[in-house]
Amino acid sequence: MTHLDITAPAAPAGAGAVATGRTPVRFLGHPRAYWRILIRGNALMLVTLGIYRFWLNTDMRRFLWSNTEVAGHGLEYTGTARELLIGFLIALAILLPVNALLFLIALAIPTMATLTTPLTFLFLALLGHYAVFRARRYRLTRTVLRGVRFYQTGSAIRYAVCGLFWWTLTVLTLGLLYPLAQAQLDRFKIGNTHFGDLVGRFEGSAGSLFLRGFLMWLLVVGPTIGGFILGVANIDWPELGKTIEAAADSGDIGDLVGPAFLAVQTAILATSAGVLAAVVLYPVFQAMVLRWWASGLRFSEVSLRSSLRTGQVYRIYVRFLGYSILFGLVAALVAVLGAFIIGQFMGSQGSEAKEVVATLALLVGYVAAALVYSTIYQVTVRLALWKCLMESLDISNIAALERVSAAGAPSSAIGEGLADALDVGGL
Repeated sequence: MTHLDITAPAAPAGAGAVATGRTPVRFLGHPRAYWRILIRGNALMLVTLGIYRFWLNTDMRRFLWSNTEVAGHGLEYTGTARELLIGFLIALAILLPVNALLFLIALAIPTMATLTTPLTFLFLALLGHYAVFRARRYRLTRTVLRGVRFYQTGSAIRYAVCGLFWWTLTVLTLGLLYPLAQAQLDRFKIGNTHFGDLVGRFEGSAGSLFLRGFLMWLLVVGPTIGGFILGVANIDWPELGKTIEAAADSGDIGDLVGPAFLAVQTAILATSAGVLAAVVLYPVFQAMVLRWWASGLRFSEVSLRSSLRTGQVYRIYVRFLGYSILFGLVAALVAVLGAFIIGQFMGSQGSEAKEVVATLALLVGYVAAALVYSTIYQVTVRLALWKCLMESLDISNIAALERVSAAGAPSSAIGEGLADALDVGGL
């Protein structure tokens, strides 16, 4: 899921950290070690056709958890790759028959074909939210602090229904209700989160998030809406109707280009402006949401506050952009050299053999490039955001953690497997 700059050395673990007023959360991991984990893991994923990802995800979590200290005590991740693999296989055993059944219904009853697609989408949307909640339960029960595990209660089915409802409203309002949807879903998730016998709750205000993000929403969505309205207003509808009738009689649709051109041009320009604003403002939005979310977390009398700065998030994405451009240049050079070498070695071969070799080389190159970009993103963005967010946290009443009693039991990895199979999982 989920930055007060510390210019002085960190305080000693435990009560001393609290007494001096310094943040009790530190991240001790070095990016170089994370690079090694990801490079090795992605190389093995390429060799094993993706099967090694369960081991890679486990190694990544262990690195992040074990290098995060809360008042001198490191988090511990107790999940295993074998659990993730078994959960994924069980998820496939559930999904494949369901998809096959929907396909057979559409094939056997042609009148149901038009309903199959929306029903499938609805089913997968519900299942996706269900999987997210169950996957979160698995990860929490594999997270241990001071010998006490986190765990999660609550109905995954109820969360799935709520999630589908709120995200549907968010889409229909073009994101305007995102703060309310996020606040409601976080209240459900955090309200069912426990650390031993401490019960979590979420106090983030949807209104405050809305007010902070409304200007960004206007800058991103406003141009598209305004361009659409302007384009529609500038069309001479009676004239366009006559043109459509004339085009229908003559069979020549070329005359339609003129009346519609201005509207299309306006819509494209307005949408482009909105997309550009979204790209530029995304770090602002992410910093705002992370800070709002972390500052709303509570566990009994223990409360958190985040001072994550927007400038830090911008620097993270600028660094990612720099690495990506550099790799893109190197990849382009390698592609040109590879094409030249293949052409030299395959010069006397038939066209079919050349096509086969070229297709295989293109496929391997695409997968390798995707894995490299994933590695760059995981280190320069995900790891950096984790570090900045953890070190931005200031925990109040942390002494209450000393009185926590252990509770809860490990959860199965089926939800994690479903999230992986539906590609809705997270780290």
